[in-house]
Amino acid sequence: MTTPQDYPEPERGTGTGTLIEETPQVSHGDGDHERFAHYVQKDKIMESAVSGTPVIALCGKVWVPGRDPKKYPVCPMCKEIYETMGTGGGDKGGDK
Repeated sequence: MTTPQDYPEPERGTGTGTLIEETPQVSHGDGDHERFAHYVQKDKIMESAVSGTPVIALCGKVWVPGRDPKKYPVCPMCKEIYETMGTGGGDKGGDK
């Protein structure tokens, strides 16, 4: 027969826990993406158009594109980031 002394006491601060991942705030109508056109990778725009998944702009905005970006001014933060990327930016600059 075993006694409680036979089992070591668990260390505090260890063990299992639940990892909580924040869900990105995806906008489907209102917000900055309504006022600005953002820079996004072209392949991500195509993927979003087919699957409806959100895209992430250079400035960090997350949304599902659905409007003509030519009707809006370019996001100043996206533009600044894009310009600092240099000529190696390649496929950036999609959903302007």
